[in-house]
Amino acid sequence: MTDRAINVQTNNVPAGVMLMIGATIVFALQDGISRHLAGEYNTYMVVMIRYWFFAAFVVFLASRAPGGVRATVRTEQPVLQIFRGILLVAEICVAVLGFTLLGLIESQAVFICYPLLVAALSGPVLGEQVGWRRWAAIGVGLIGVLIILQPGVGVFDPAAILPFLSALMFAVYGLLTRYAARKDSTATSFFWTGVAGAVAMTSVGIWFWEPMSQSDWMWMGALCISGVTGHWLLIKCYEMAEASAVQPFAYFHLIWAAMLGIWVFGEVIRINVATGAAIILVAGLFTLWRERAKG
Repeated sequence: MTDRAINVQTNNVPAGVMLMIGATIVFALQDGISRHLAGEYNTYMVVMIRYWFFAAFVVFLASRAPGGVRATVRTEQPVLQIFRGILLVAEICVAVLGFTLLGLIESQAVFICYPLLVAALSGPVLGEQVGWRRWAAIGVGLIGVLIILQPGVGVFDPAAILPFLSALMFAVYGLLTRYAARKDSTATSFFWTGVAGAVAMTSVGIWFWEPMSQSDWMWMGALCISGVTGHWLLIKCYEMAEASAVQPFAYFHLIWAAMLGIWVFGEVIRINVATGAAIILVAGLFTLWRERAKG
């Protein structure tokens, strides 16, 4: 690991927990706004505009970092960094499409399995050891996913696969980010995530441009600001405390998303969704506990 990849970190767990909960609130609001806008306009255009603001934010951060943009952009693994950025923006498109077709509650109930997918893929991607206890937790969590999706019960909706695909893509993105951190700093990875994603999304989204009402431009502004705010809170969270200590509180995202889905969009929590989500939640918390214990 290079000297640039070493970050100074305190271990103020209470502050880290509060920042993580704040980030989950902001991200849930972002999901709700994304669902509204993608229900009215093309998903590619919505994500493209959001990424323009995101790219401007990472360039601003880089300009204020030691050495400026030139130092921040320097990497020995540009192909990996570009692929990470494209993968994340593609994952966001899939996730937003899932919000519009399935709703916030069912999408988030399946998406929360991503820590289990991270654990399952950490072996082949990072060469980490995955013991039988974590494999058992992964299996239990995937049973929860099947309970939510209910394949074979009536006519299976192919759209139900979207949140699982989104979780898989996000898990791979997270592992590649961890792999990239062996040589690059957090600031470098963050910069490439925003810029590569914005370039890739613009090459697609510009062809789907359509007029937007003045009120929805205000919602778009709120979406951009919430995205930047959420990322900033996460950065500060991981600066304040170890990831293993605060990661379990990321599951609050599901709670806030469910509240928005019920109160704003009139969604209903079905029994199988609540049961499956509870199973995934328990399995995910066990996996995080095992990771912390091993650490």
